[in-house]
Amino acid sequence: MAEDGRENQQYVLGEQYSLDPLPMQGPELGVHADDIETPDMEEESKQEVLENKDVIVQHVHIDGLGRTKEDCLTYEIAGVFRAKNLIDVMKRAHEARQKLLRLGIFRQVEVVIDTSQGVDALPNGLDVTFEVTELRRMTGSYNTMVGNNEGSMVLGLKLPNVFGRAEKLTFQFSYGTKETSYGLSFFKPQPGHFERNFAVNFYKVTGQFPWSSLRETDRGVSTEFSFPLWKTNHTLKWEGVWRELGCLARTASFAVREESGHSLKSSLSHAMVIDTRNSTILPRRGALLKINQELAGYTGGDASFLKEDFEIQFNKRLFWDSVLSASLWGGCLLPIGDKPTCIADRFYLGGPTSVRGFSMYSIGPQSEGDYLGGEAYWAGAVHLYTPLPFRPGKGGFGDLFRTHFFLNAGNLCNLNYGDGPRAHLSKLAECIRWSYGVGIVLRLGNIARLELNYCIPMGVQRLCRGTDLGKGTKIFLQH
Repeated sequence: MAEDGRENQQYVLGEQYSLDPLPMQGPELGVHADDIETPDMEEESKQEVLENKDVIVQHVHIDGLGRTKEDCLTYEIAGVFRAKNLIDVMKRAHEARQKLLRLGIFRQVEVVIDTSQGVDALPNGLDVTFEVTELRRMTGSYNTMVGNNEGSMVLGLKLPNVFGRAEKLTFQFSYGTKETSYGLSFFKPQPGHFERNFAVNFYKVTGQFPWSSLRETDRGVSTEFSFPLWKTNHTLKWEGVWRELGCLARTASFAVREESGHSLKSSLSHAMVIDTRNSTILPRRGALLKINQELAGYTGGDASFLKEDFEIQFNKRLFWDSVLSASLWGGCLLPIGDKPTCIADRFYLGGPTSVRGFSMYSIGPQSEGDYLGGEAYWAGAVHLYTPLPFRPGKGGFGDLFRTHFFLNAGNLCNLNYGDGPRAHLSKLAECIRWSYGVGIVLRLGNIARLELNYCIPMGVQRLCRGTDLGKGTKIFLQH
């Protein structure tokens, strides 16, 4: 381009928008490394010249700032100054652009690389300019969600970048067939370390649980701090919640009526996650490890327990574009003191998201047809995903479908913690419920998946409810 009679080189990195979703724990950037388009060089020799040519980034500018404070952006663009050649400058500029978009405060970010101008300009000096467009002070959204055999409407109101340093204030209202909730959340990341963030939530949730003839209303407040540590992500959380339990129907069992009333839970929890999967919806490779601990009663309230649970998943790509996936879940709930655990704190098992072929949460202890949950459980599954027979629509819409073969099993029960570990394992191995089947999976982007399965439940006990999947089909969305 010509400017003031001099010829300058200018490189513009393409325009891209952040997805700006609604989650109350902060923004989730929809920009991936695979989406970045690197410039095509006409000849390898030309790229080698650019790679070998030493350059110095003299200035980095950010144009378009309004209410955003510059000091919080310095950490995100600092890496650009360490570039040694033009290719390195472009790569680091892309990385800085991703970090700026990740903050969730810009609608778009464009990068311009130009030769330095001015009296202090060096022959090999470069100026990098980030041209940004901030989000509006207030944004709203309307969504419908379907999952776990439930539908809901979600309304959201968000104030991004409240104080100019990537803070976010969010109000969300959800009205569903089984659950109604609303909440107010404040999210604050640490400058330069977006993965380290602090959040405060105020909420009210009213849910119906027909498998237990139970209605629950929670009013609570929680604070959480998230941070990475080596290859793991951790979350420390305190939650105080006032719970109101009631019967959903006049036919509720006496055991459920005994649980009715008010209770106060104050708990400390810790969660650790290691996730190397390439997708959370239908992964083709990678592994997942989740470990959760919750301790209630030591910070107040009338609920006292120690709760532990975990999830492990492995995914391996095989021949003919098939994928083998294996998962294992487990957990235990240990009451502290003489008071028994609450029905709202126990584990539940069964249904399309755990042990297919059984009705929702219909495995484990029950009373007069109402399922009461259990204090210990395990579940495992093996899945084989393959392309559709004869590969219809290959390279297009047909690649969204996969054939699904599965085998899953599990058990849920109450344990006598006075017995030894061998007795606990023996009880968990009694009356195992399992099922197998085949179906078709449709991937709906990175949001959900739809399964159409033919399932045959096995190991059905007198108190279990096998679904009609052995005689028909089942469709559900999984988030």
